[in-house]
Amino acid sequence: MDRAKKLTSVKSAGQNLDSTFAEHEVDLKAITSNPVSLGAVGTELSTEQKYFILKRMGHKNLESMEDLPVGVTLMIQYIQDLPIEEAIEILKTTIVEHDEDVNFPSEVMDLIEKLVELAPEKVNNSTISEKLENSLEKTGEAVNVHDTDASSLEVADGNYYDIVDWELQSKIEASLIAYHSPYPEIRSVTDCYDDPTLYVETPRVYLLGLIWTAIGAFVNQFFAERQPSISLPSSVVQLLLYPSGLLVAAILPKWKFKIWKYTFDLNPGPWNHKEQMLTTIFYSVSSGTPYVSYNIHAQKVKQFYNNTWADFGYQTLLILSNNFLGFGFAGIMRKFTIYPVRALWPSVLPTLALNSALMKPEKKEKINGWSISRYNFFFICFAASFVYFWIPDYLFYALSTFNWMTWIAPNNFNLAAITGSSYGLGMNPIPSFDWNVLNFNYALTIPFYSQINQYIGSILGFFSIIGVFWTNKYWSGYLPLNSSSLFTNTAEVYDVKAIVDSKSLFDHEKYMEVGPPYYSAANLVLYGAFFAIYPFAIIYECFINFTPMKNALFSLGTSIKNIRRSTFEGFNDPHTQMMKKYKEVPDWCFLVVLLIALILAIICVKVYPAQTPVWGLFFTLGINFVFLIPLTAVFSTTGYQFGLNVLVELIIGYAIPGNGLALNFLKAFGYNINGQAQNYISDQKMGHYAKLPPRAMFRCQMLSMFVASFISLATMNFTINHIKGYCDALQPQKFTCPNSKVFYNASILWGVIGPKKVFNGLYPLLQYCFLIGALLPIPCILFKKYGPKKVTKYFQPTLIIGGFLVYAPYNLSYYTGGVYLSFFFMSYIKKRYLSWWEKYNYVLSGSLDAGIAFSGIIIFFAVFYHDKSISWWGNNVIYGGVEGSSVGRLDVATLPGGTFGLAPSDYP
Repeated sequence: MDRAKKLTSVKSAGQNLDSTFAEHEVDLKAITSNPVSLGAVGTELSTEQKYFILKRMGHKNLESMEDLPVGVTLMIQYIQDLPIEEAIEILKTTIVEHDEDVNFPSEVMDLIEKLVELAPEKVNNSTISEKLENSLEKTGEAVNVHDTDASSLEVADGNYYDIVDWELQSKIEASLIAYHSPYPEIRSVTDCYDDPTLYVETPRVYLLGLIWTAIGAFVNQFFAERQPSISLPSSVVQLLLYPSGLLVAAILPKWKFKIWKYTFDLNPGPWNHKEQMLTTIFYSVSSGTPYVSYNIHAQKVKQFYNNTWADFGYQTLLILSNNFLGFGFAGIMRKFTIYPVRALWPSVLPTLALNSALMKPEKKEKINGWSISRYNFFFICFAASFVYFWIPDYLFYALSTFNWMTWIAPNNFNLAAITGSSYGLGMNPIPSFDWNVLNFNYALTIPFYSQINQYIGSILGFFSIIGVFWTNKYWSGYLPLNSSSLFTNTAEVYDVKAIVDSKSLFDHEKYMEVGPPYYSAANLVLYGAFFAIYPFAIIYECFINFTPMKNALFSLGTSIKNIRRSTFEGFNDPHTQMMKKYKEVPDWCFLVVLLIALILAIICVKVYPAQTPVWGLFFTLGINFVFLIPLTAVFSTTGYQFGLNVLVELIIGYAIPGNGLALNFLKAFGYNINGQAQNYISDQKMGHYAKLPPRAMFRCQMLSMFVASFISLATMNFTINHIKGYCDALQPQKFTCPNSKVFYNASILWGVIGPKKVFNGLYPLLQYCFLIGALLPIPCILFKKYGPKKVTKYFQPTLIIGGFLVYAPYNLSYYTGGVYLSFFFMSYIKKRYLSWWEKYNYVLSGSLDAGIAFSGIIIFFAVFYHDKSISWWGNNVIYGGVEGSSVGRLDVATLPGGTFGLAPSDYP
């Protein structure tokens, strides 16, 4: 049978609306064994129509039309075979389902609406050649559209949103949605087919997964408390997995061995893209720093609680229970955040893009003058990033913290407060030349609308902080402007040991001597925004996404009643249809994990003096169940993530006053159940896109987290005990512990002191932020529903409030540069040069991250661990004058007694 005849068998098996999408299963060996030419596929379409399809799919510049990519081959056949009646039904359904979908391209929605409007009129479907000839005649250009060279259509580049062939374009748009994805981001990193015959869960996956998880857990934990931190992201490990996989495939013996009834093949053949992706997920699930590292820092570091009883046994119970509780919740969330089409998870796309660049052969094509392969492009950018990072991170610090405006007058307080990157709020139009700073908010990953909504919020937060600080509200003028620390009434850093007893519980007599702690202006605004965002998010997101949340809850209830019901049931998009060929992980597996983790947590608080009641653990489970759905819905569509840490610390502070340890313990569980569940879910979504068996992912995720937990603990204890000046504000290698300081300080104010004292006597205004957050959804919902559609589509008020949270200790200088890059790559390039963007954007992001991670590791051990730092103007100027200080706008020494704040008789 020739290739043309083989292709005719690739047809729809019913069609989309009744969950019978096209059969996406293909035999890659059969398809790739013989090159497929443009003439051999879609024989019922004209050459010009096929070129138009290529242009719409971003492949019009293939150097050879005699050997098409597999996805292109299949899509042309799908488009030809799709009945026009079904295409129109798909488009009508799309208009309803993706109305107000902020990630669905507006120009595509406009085109679909026009195509549907024209459908009843039975438009004259003249050939695309005639339509193009007519349009070109109007411009006075003569082009032979029958020329087989695709460049003859170049003048119409970007105009495939104009209707030139109604039937063809209707079938194209419907096929892209029905057989691939409605989002160009997803189409750029995934395939419209699957090969379930590929081996996936092999022994070499576990071998490499364990090795790189060990390395990554060490690196990420080691640099976690550096400002800014350096990490070994999954994109970097993915890069190293490629040669590692080729190596083990070449050197491992071809042995087979049997354990019980299962046979394992040590080296089944060439290293393939599914093995690569599964090993990446093996690493990725544990690539983040465990949240309980903040607990352990707060308890172990001498400047903090200095709890000598928090030994390795306590830490083990704490980290295992905390990590795996989130895993248990991930199973519950699958129906909300993995299978729905709208759940894009932008954060996973660079990893998928890099997997394709490394593992899948590309057909040669020239895009906007670029013909370099993604693989070569990655390594060139990686090398450039690796070399360049030595400059801002070692040779010339000022290029990283480019606070050039403060150099004009270093001792001008107002200038440093407004524009400073170290002390101030960072209002600087050119804040950095360091990718590690510019990409602080994932400039080439998060959608531009998400970036700009957050940045609007950060600007509003900027002016709010200025208002608080310059009016000296709550004595904030006597304190550093943008500090995350707590202070005494003499403007010194607050020490919790001064107000607690030997059990780390509140001591009233000591407290009356020291007085309450005080927040900086930025911290006041930060906490006010936190208090507002919780009621706002739950009300606004549940109202806006009421229908999908209702359907998912209904589906969850049905699955509980019928435990044998498939978790895929009710989801008919192409990727879910492909995943139905693999065995699912039963819900009871996730519930067992959750139960075991809960038991470990109970043992932890019973065996060790953590001062935490058992009922608090059940409280954190309940609050996560309520908030996990709306918070994950926001994260999965916008890339913006915030946790329940502040809400939990507030409630626990009321319920268990005077107990900072209990607050820390339950806060970790309250936050990390949500955060870790989202981490697991995002990796499961990545596997969903890559078509990995769910059970294989489950086993790899479990093992990875178990191993990484112990390595993180060992690394954490090493850094605490062996890095000189660890957690000091001016630590030379920037190990200033910004995250752990925030965690520690929160335990003082909301745990030891307690929210009752804070709201009733110290900062009563903050309690009204909850009311503001509960009332704000009303005008936002009305504007979203009745405002101009072109504006309301991109209006995301949850993200705007979230923009207030960037301060203390970070500031605008960490976000401004990223907004520029986001506009250029995620808006301008994406709209004007979509084909280039789809091929290179995510690869560029991953390569720059990879170069920095490798360079940062080498720099630290080569020149910082044994101090070989360079002292010169370019490294010292960033801390000159006010930028290197921690002073307030007002001098506390000028006050009577040298103190500010409440009188002792008014201490709450």
